[in-house]
Amino acid sequence: MNVWEHLKELVSARELLLAIAARSVQVRYKQSFLGIAWAIMQPLAQMLVFTLVFSWFAKVPSEGIPYPIFAYSALLPWSFFASSISTAASSIVGNASLITKVRLPTEVFPFGAVLARGVDLAIASLIFLAMMVIYQVPPTLHLLWLFPLLLIQVLLTMAIGLFLSAIDVFYRDIDFAVGLVMQLWMYISPVAYPVSLVPEPYQGLYMLNPMVPIIDGYRRAILHATPPDWIRLAWVTVATLLFLILAYWFFKAQEREFADVV
Repeated sequence: MNVWEHLKELVSARELLLAIAARSVQVRYKQSFLGIAWAIMQPLAQMLVFTLVFSWFAKVPSEGIPYPIFAYSALLPWSFFASSISTAASSIVGNASLITKVRLPTEVFPFGAVLARGVDLAIASLIFLAMMVIYQVPPTLHLLWLFPLLLIQVLLTMAIGLFLSAIDVFYRDIDFAVGLVMQLWMYISPVAYPVSLVPEPYQGLYMLNPMVPIIDGYRRAILHATPPDWIRLAWVTVATLLFLILAYWFFKAQEREFADVV
């Protein structure tokens, strides 16, 4: 079966994909006292800690923007990115009972994990809208940049999720490594600090991190009413598409062994 046939099979399974995403949301918050409110608690709690540590104690600059909304504007997409990758990485192993019994395109599990976390992102965004009102950040047409930025981020997340979920079937160390790697990755991304804080000689190397132009793009569009750095965003887009193609090819190449290993 070639790539196009795989894609046709995936499109035909779109209802299954949505069902898996909905099931993931239901299972995650089932019998939880606060329920879906936990989607708000994580980025909100991180924002409060970041404000205390980086703004009050470390005096990290925030480009003239009140630090709470400066931090939350990055923590919101970052939380979606990190939680999606963590859930997607273990999605094949976590659904072993289905994979061994039913023939279906197994990529629906990592893709469904990302879509499910998108629900959390949508809910947590309500707090950000309230913060925009509180800190008097007016909406502008530059907010339209959020759509391509989010699309690029989702494609990057799916590519990483596909790649890691395939490896996790054979090496369960991935489950332990993802949390540590995402934590370290956050600190080398402009979540708690602005891009301008990185010394100029290291800017080129720093921009090799694909989340740097994306997070910086969110801040520019929302808080500064300016377009993202489209040159840097263009290379991230190209790199993301290439990685997604390679990750999908790698995933489908390993898929035939999933049922035997899980």
